[in-house]
Amino acid sequence: MTLPPSRPQRPRKSLLSSEVLDRSRVLDTLVNNLDAMTYRCLHDAQWTMIFVSQGCVALTGHSAADLIGPSGVSWELITHEEDRGRVRRAVDRAVASRQRFSVQYRIVTANGLIKWVTERGVAVHDEQGQLVIEGIIEDYTVQKATLDALEQAESRYRSIFENASEGIFQSTREGRYLAANQALARLYGYASAKALIADLSDIDRRLYVQSGRREEFCRLMELHGQVLNFESEVFRQDGSRIWISENAHVVRDPAGRFICYEGTVQDISERRHYQAQLERQANHDLLTGLPNRILLADRIEQGLAHAARSGYYLTLVFMDLDNFKFINDGLGHSAGDELLKIVASRLTGCLRSSDTVARLGGDEFVLVLNDHYRISTVVTLLERVVQDVGRPITLGNREFQVTSSLGVALYPEDGEDAQSLLRHADVAMYEAKKRGRNNFQFFTPELNRVADERLNIEAAMRVALDAGGFEVHYQPKVDRARRVTGVEALARWTHKELGPIAPDRFIPVAEETGLILPLTLAVLRQAFAAGQRWNRERQSPLRVAVNLSAQLFLTDDIVGHVAGLLEQTGLSARQVELEITETVFLGDNDRAVTILRDFKALGLSLAMDDFGTGYSSLGYLRRFPLDTMKIDRSLVTDVEREPEVAMIARAAISLGKSLGKTVVAEGVENAAQFDFLALHGCDEFQGYLLSRPVPEAAIDELLAQHATI
Repeated sequence: MTLPPSRPQRPRKSLLSSEVLDRSRVLDTLVNNLDAMTYRCLHDAQWTMIFVSQGCVALTGHSAADLIGPSGVSWELITHEEDRGRVRRAVDRAVASRQRFSVQYRIVTANGLIKWVTERGVAVHDEQGQLVIEGIIEDYTVQKATLDALEQAESRYRSIFENASEGIFQSTREGRYLAANQALARLYGYASAKALIADLSDIDRRLYVQSGRREEFCRLMELHGQVLNFESEVFRQDGSRIWISENAHVVRDPAGRFICYEGTVQDISERRHYQAQLERQANHDLLTGLPNRILLADRIEQGLAHAARSGYYLTLVFMDLDNFKFINDGLGHSAGDELLKIVASRLTGCLRSSDTVARLGGDEFVLVLNDHYRISTVVTLLERVVQDVGRPITLGNREFQVTSSLGVALYPEDGEDAQSLLRHADVAMYEAKKRGRNNFQFFTPELNRVADERLNIEAAMRVALDAGGFEVHYQPKVDRARRVTGVEALARWTHKELGPIAPDRFIPVAEETGLILPLTLAVLRQAFAAGQRWNRERQSPLRVAVNLSAQLFLTDDIVGHVAGLLEQTGLSARQVELEITETVFLGDNDRAVTILRDFKALGLSLAMDDFGTGYSSLGYLRRFPLDTMKIDRSLVTDVEREPEVAMIARAAISLGKSLGKTVVAEGVENAAQFDFLALHGCDEFQGYLLSRPVPEAAIDELLAQHATI
């Protein structure tokens, strides 16, 4: 490129030459000022030098001119005669395998001194393609002398080292033992120190139980030059654990260079065990082994901090046994103590490992429940607690039923500190006593209303399921010509006292209480019977779709239940479509896939419901045996007015079609939405534009009059 005349520059060639000259000078300065000798030599009998740096003078006493060329002083002769063969073999092996080499040996200097050197190098081809060796040779005499002195000192004191009662070691920074005595081998469960050193090649990963412990050891060593009473839990060879205390320091040579870590090890397992017993006695109830007031306070503080970070509830439950005093006074304190231990065991069995159950004293317990984000799950857990505690207990050959009253307070609604929450839970517990005992009450009236409603719904559901109180309504699905191609079966429930109960109120209760299976079977039974009747004389089959809760995939033999209902009703499996959501796959993927394949083997169709509401839907469409993709109503609403919604809907339809799926649009509410979705390839449609969910008789009338909506 030509530069503008207004900014004259030197010719580029001149600049480049200057740069090359400067680099050469810098490289020459660096090489010749190294405290070592760099070289290039031939791979011949004399190691004929082609180039040596100025470091050769300090190293050998010879100048560079003395060493270079076939007439120069042969490096073979400079190498000590006792080491020549060993050096030659090491270099030859490296050259043959195209590897770098590193070798230590002695040389004889110009004035007859013997020095130890370390040589590192590699074979390369020079500018003419000739094989040469390039490398660096450093004076190793001081380090060698230091190590020799250490070896001599070790020899003098080996008897003390081997017979010491404490474990003694030397190790590298990297975590490898250089030396260990027999006492250390016995401590770690090895037959000999040699076996210990050979096996424990990685102290960090193989020895310390707690990860990062070796890193902390090294950090303290580098910071202070020593560690004192460094306590750690370690593995012995057989996998058992002991506690040790280490005292160690850094060993350096006279020049201050690092050599190794050196120290002693003592077994302090007995002392640690005694300390643990003291701590347990200080923090746990002696009778039940549960946390006491001291540890409870700590657990509550931890729970509060975690709840504040996560946004979940922290639930404190104050529990008191009903009529405990009568048993304790009537049967004696030993029976009362036995009762408390049984209750403690039952409470522990009800809770997760992340929760806490503590005994305050007498018959008072406190539960700390973490990570609940719905009140309904708290209610389910507390129901189980009340039920388990209330199971009969045998004391003195007599059976008793001891109930409990529980008060519940939630963070942050009922208090933001432990004291407030415990006080409010205590108030709620006395309210439970007033309401007849053997129940639980929330401190907040609104939460009590929710809990009461949930319990009422559960009880009413059980009665309704036994009495056949659930109806099934059906929402038609149509094709582009608005011909009815199928119906979706939807559970509906009207209670004589509670009135109509929406699915979003009773379905979660059914899922949490295990009633989802009998509810689903009731819906399937009605829907299959209706489907068999509708298809009896139809030329084009009418497909019946039923939604399966993810909870059903955790039950035993859901496939068998469906197969049995098909056989009972006589409905063909080809006329049934099971709708699932991606939550089915969030637990045990393999189990879910197996169940879906079993359904496919029966001949049923499978649909992904609510597509577009979850982050993983694309992967599930590709990986799992699905026939239909149902676009969620959120991708349909405003599709005729909002360009972004329209773009996403088009993309979803295109994706489904490219994967060979039948694409169904949910929530179609007006003709513009229907026309847009039909234009862009949607196969079937469902929504209020076409029909609301209606009773079975209405579908009978629709099919009898015409099959077009």
